[in-house]
Formats: sequence, C-alpha cells, structure tokens
Amino acid sequence: MAVQQSAGPDPYFPDNGDARYRVHRYELALDYRPGPNRLAGTARINAIAGRAALAEFQLNLADFRIGRLRVDGRQPHWTHRGGRLRIKPAKAIRAGAAFTVEVHWSGNPKPVNSPWGGIGWEELADGALVASQPTGAPSWYPCNDRPADKASYQISVTTPSAYAVVAGGRLLTRTTRASTTTWVYEQSAPTSSYLVGLAIGTFQTVLLGDPGPGGVPQHGHIPARLLPEFSRDFARQPAMMELFQELFGPYPFDEYAVAVTEEELDVPVEAQGLSLFGANHVDGARGSERLVAHELAHQWFGNCVSVADWRHIWLNEGFAKYAEWLWSERSGGRSAQQLAATAHQLLATLPQDLRLADPGRRSLFDDRVYERGGLTVHAVRCALGDEAFFRMLRDWVRLHRSGTVTTASFAEHVARFTDAPTAGLFEAWVYGAKLPPLPVPGIAP
Repeated sequence: MAVQQSAGPDPYFPDNGDARYRVHRYELALDYRPGPNRLAGTARINAIAGRAALAEFQLNLADFRIGRLRVDGRQPHWTHRGGRLRIKPAKAIRAGAAFTVEVHWSGNPKPVNSPWGGIGWEELADGALVASQPTGAPSWYPCNDRPADKASYQISVTTPSAYAVVAGGRLLTRTTRASTTTWVYEQSAPTSSYLVGLAIGTFQTVLLGDPGPGGVPQHGHIPARLLPEFSRDFARQPAMMELFQELFGPYPFDEYAVAVTEEELDVPVEAQGLSLFGANHVDGARGSERLVAHELAHQWFGNCVSVADWRHIWLNEGFAKYAEWLWSERSGGRSAQQLAATAHQLLATLPQDLRLADPGRRSLFDDRVYERGGLTVHAVRCALGDEAFFRMLRDWVRLHRSGTVTTASFAEHVARFTDAPTAGLFEAWVYGAKLPPLPVPGIAP
C-alpha cells in the first residue's frame, strides 16, 4: 500500500521534517570508533519532490561538521544551524521529480535536547545505543525527521572487530579487514526515521526458539554475563509472536531482534524489527515480561502502521499496552477486564485534563496516554465483541501496512465492524478529558 503523508508540518515539532518532499530510500555508510566516540558518515538519500517545485528544502542533522554535499551531483548552497540543514539546489527541483542528496558528515555524536532529556545517539561505557523516539534521529544521520515520511534503509557500520553491530532489518554481510569489521543491514520495509535502531557492543547472539518453515527468525543480542537470566526472561517471546500473529495478522517484517545493553534504561525502546532493553529489564524472574510483549506489539502498532503525526501517539502506545493485557489473558495471568479495572482505578486518581486525540507535546509519554489508550482499545473490544474486534484489528493492520494513520481514520475503521453507533465511544474516550465509566463486555458504552 502507498504510504500516506500528512499534509503539513508536525504540529508538535514544526522544526522537524519537511513536508514538501518525501524520501524513498536512505543508504548510510558509517564509521564509528567507540573509544573517542567518533562518527564519520556518508548518506545517499533518494527523494521525490511534492506537488510544488523545490527551490530549497531541509534535512535535520545535529551539530556535525559537514564535508561534501551534493544534490543530483551538483554543489548546492546550504546552511547548517540549529539542527537544520537548509539546502538550495543549483537548479530548482521540479514538482514530482526524483532527486538524490549526498551528505558527508563527521563529529562526536551525542543526544539531542528534548523536553524529555537527551535522546538519540548515546555513548555507553563500552559501545553505543540509538533510541530516537520521537526526535532523536538527527543525532546521528541527516534525515527528513517526521514519522509520516517512511523510507527503506541500507545501513553499513564499520567499527573495531571487538564490537558487534545490531540494527533493525536483515544482516546482508559482515566483512572483517585488519582490525575492523563492516556490518551491512537492509531494512526494505518503509521505516520512520525515529524507528531506525542501532546498538554497538560486545554481545553474545542467541536464537530464540526454532522459527521452522515460514516462521519468524528471532535473535537476542546480550552481554554474556546476562545469558542465564535472559534465557528465562525471554523464553516465552516465541509464544508471544505466535499469539500476536493470530490476533493481529502476520508479523510485518523479515526478522525480529532484541538487544540488551550493559547499562540500565528507564524504559525499553522499540525500533523497526528491533527492541532495545537495559540490563535492569533482565532479572531471571520474568519481572519485565509485560514489556517484552509491549515492545513486540509495537512491530504491528507504531512500526508497520505508523502515526501521521505525533498527536496520534495513543494509536501506538494504547495498542501496545493492550497487547500486554492480551498476553496476560492468554498466558494464564490476569484477564484484560481485570487489568482494565486496575488501570481505570489508577486513572481515576489522576488529573482528568488529557485528551488522547491531542495530548500535547509535553504529555506524549504521560502514563495516562498508555493506560487510557489501553482502556480505549478495551472499550472498543467491549463494544464490538471478540469476533468483530479481532477481525477489525487484523484488517486495520492489513489495510494500513507500511502506511500512516490518524485517530479519525481509526474511528472510521471501527465503525465498519458494527451496526451500533460508535461516535459516542470515541467522543468520550478519545476526544473528551473526563474519564468514562469502566467498559464492560456486553454493556453498551
């Protein structure tokens, strides 16, 4: 399906991204030295102009030194300030035309500032980690940093041979020359810039279960000392994969990997085809199993089906939260109804001034987005009944595979699976701020 594009700048991050064109493919060649934290890169960006000619356009890139820069092989005029690389081609690009940008950059990568602290490229004690949600991608490569602009990627990383490189996608080649190794990954599925994940460290790689014919290859990349705990904590991930494929439809990518760092992370982070966990999420007692389910579910909700802009983040987090409840329900834990009641009880104690459909930039990662998002999905399930609800979910993923969606498009989609009116449900749960009563199966909202 063709990727849908939102019409203008992201209202929460108007300085990020450029809606006047879209990127088809990124080819990144990186050389990273962990000791001095030195990154040198070359990007080849294949893009297509929108409905108007492009006399100038912008990419997002943090404070690196820019070397060579070309548009269709010619040197443009450019400026680089405040994380924005403004480019004026030697000749305007006509409407609808394909064009290529080549950028060489180098420097010491570091997180970019955000209302949630530094995000993006993070230097670790022994390696590096990329966690870019929502606007950290420019911390390490030039990009059109808007979630609606999804492109394929080839990523080549050269680093000292003592280190392994893990990225979302399929490992094409691994080539060692002298003291360095080059890892080349291909992510053919359209990917939002913030979902391009990367981990560099000393990992041991294990296969999680036997995918069998037609199955999904799943690998874990972990520090050797954590292998015993990891083997227990992630033992049920293959069963999660089977369940989510039953409930949501086929896994949307070629492979799935999880990487665990030696450092602690506040929360795990999803990337396309890859999830990143901290050492604190591995305890040998399945203490973070709900998060294993949450990150896996994002491969369908958030990664395959992505938000058109950040106002709609509940469509990522609400579904991933509800997937936690579905896994609990199907694996012998508490039912979704019981977990919904707990979430409802929590929300009743918190301020009721957040609207899911537009929570505001500073509330993007508020716990209420997650909990109320999960409750909203549960309310839809209660209204439709299980058969129609899960059919609706599978159809949602199928119809919008590799595309972008909004709250309004989800409401319209749900309405097709019932004869009963659903506008009131969305008005109360998504557009209103006051917490509605706890949804109960079989009782109209």
